[in-house]
Amino acid sequence: MTPEAPEVIAVEDTRVACDGGGGALGHPKVYLEMGDAGFVECPYCDRRYVLTPGAGAP
Repeated sequence: MTPEAPEVIAVEDTRVACDGGGGALGHPKVYLEMGDAGFVECPYCDRRYVLTPGAGAP
């Protein structure tokens, strides 16, 4: 059983940037690419970014 991601954020692009939020209490900004999965998790804070239905399509 895998633990749930602490926060799920709906986005409209397959490339996202995460800095953990919280200003100086966050983490270094990282750019994440979803690929074909439709979601990606930040390796620092475990936020899950999920592609909204119909978004990211050409």
